[in-house]
Amino acid sequence: EEIQRETAYPDGKVEKVLKNGSHLIFFPNGTWKKVGSDGKTVTITFFNGDVKQVMPDQTVIYYYADAKTTHTTYSDGLEILQFSNGQIEKHYPDGKKEITFPDQTIKNLFTDGQEESIFPDGTIIRTQRDGSKTIEFNNGQRELHTSQFKRREYPDGTVKTVYVNGQQETKYVSGRVRIKDKDGNVIMDTKL
Repeated sequence: EEIQRETAYPDGKVEKVLKNGSHLIFFPNGTWKKVGSDGKTVTITFFNGDVKQVMPDQTVIYYYADAKTTHTTYSDGLEILQFSNGQIEKHYPDGKKEITFPDQTIKNLFTDGQEESIFPDGTIIRTQRDGSKTIEFNNGQRELHTSQFKRREYPDGTVKTVYVNGQQETKYVSGRVRIKDKDGNVIMDTKL
């Protein structure tokens, strides 16, 4: 592009004004800045290879060259980080975070301390603040993990609970209840 004027400053900075209205500013350390003809689009290319772009809508896109990571901040406060391995993180203004891993697993971190992971096979794990977990499998089965027990619920209505002391209880749809001790010995069975 044609240069309209060029100014060299005592500090070593050089400014070039192009005929299209853009400004190029070159700094002695190798960093340079381009201000678009609109005066609102700014690109700074740093000496280390990092690039910062400010768009007319005030969106800021920062590329970290060493980490090969892009950090975009939107004017509404949403931040998106894109890593070189394909991981994407969204940080929402309300504090919620959503992470999409390279295998397409999605993890949501909520501001109240709850977490939710959605796996590519459809399995969903929800973790509460107290550490208890609910796991929903794609085959219709569901598990609940607490500090006291682990319980699996089957689509046919059967519920199997394993307590921290090792005791197992299975409740069948028929009403039958079978209880085993920690060693697997049946201590009660109400066969109907």
